[in-house]
Amino acid sequence: MRAPGGVRRLRRLWPRGYGFAVGGIAVGIAGLVALGALAERISRFIEGGHRFVLGQISVAGAGIGSGAGFTAGGLLPARALSAIGGVPGVQTVQAQVMLPFNPGTSELFTVNQELVLGLDLTVPGPNRNYPTYPIARGRFLRADDRGAVVVGADFAAAHRLQIGDRLRIGARDFTVVGVMERLLTAPDRFALVSLEDGRDLWLALDPMLRTVFAGGGPVARADLNTGAAVGWADGVEPDALADRIRREVPDLNVATPGEVGRQLAASTVFFRWLLGGVAGIGLLIGGLSLSNTVAASTFERIRDFGIRQALGATDAALLGEVVVFAAALGTIAGVYATTRVLRLPPAEAIRRGG
Repeated sequence: MRAPGGVRRLRRLWPRGYGFAVGGIAVGIAGLVALGALAERISRFIEGGHRFVLGQISVAGAGIGSGAGFTAGGLLPARALSAIGGVPGVQTVQAQVMLPFNPGTSELFTVNQELVLGLDLTVPGPNRNYPTYPIARGRFLRADDRGAVVVGADFAAAHRLQIGDRLRIGARDFTVVGVMERLLTAPDRFALVSLEDGRDLWLALDPMLRTVFAGGGPVARADLNTGAAVGWADGVEPDALADRIRREVPDLNVATPGEVGRQLAASTVFFRWLLGGVAGIGLLIGGLSLSNTVAASTFERIRDFGIRQALGATDAALLGEVVVFAAALGTIAGVYATTRVLRLPPAEAIRRGG
């Protein structure tokens, strides 16, 4: 039985072997380009973190408390903050409360965990590289704000938040007043609130702390801090200042910028080597697959090439048809894959890439 006329016309426009070639080339090129885009995004993410941690000295109370992130530690009382401010070379001390947005999610298995950060907005921002958090939409927090939250770009995207939306944190609802610009570093996954709101959230999260605080003991509300960000005066060497703080103020965990920077640099090298190796393997496999696909589709068109040669087609014309066909599909697949990868938040891209 002869195929209907419409099918015969489609076959003339789409010769045998093209479907196989299209699928193979598209998958191969898309995979290679997506891997390259993922590697670039991870590198930019780590470099952004490097810039953030080098802009401040992070301190926390000794031990391990209910906090999270780089200020995870025990209670950092007001007297310790005052003592840190008295160390020569210290310019700014900003009390902070940092908590996990989802306490049920372990930091050990989460890349760039979503965090709630309560900030003392009565003092200037201590981070030299980020003295202020740039706002893309809405406004930043004010010192007298209560029940207001500013979210990072990735946090907003993950929860589909817009200005004026309500965000549930713990047992409270907060109003989104601002969305930060994408920084490609930790604050992209932050929900920023006032220090007083952060303290309330911490009390609600930690039953032991709530019992000690309610019992009228030595812990006052000003002592409810998980950590602090410390800024230094002009001309002061931050690593030396961090060592001085560690010596002069007892019972602190002090993150020296140089040490943290070296750890991040080591992570960058590891990721680059890892992704380089994966990319090399992917290039080899993808190249072999692509070559096999093009060769197979070409051999399946022997009859078509024979007819075209009999009608006067030159070798160069036939070769150009195959090469241009493969290049066009590769470009389309590459653009599509790169666009999809670059739309992902860095943490989500890293999780999917794993």
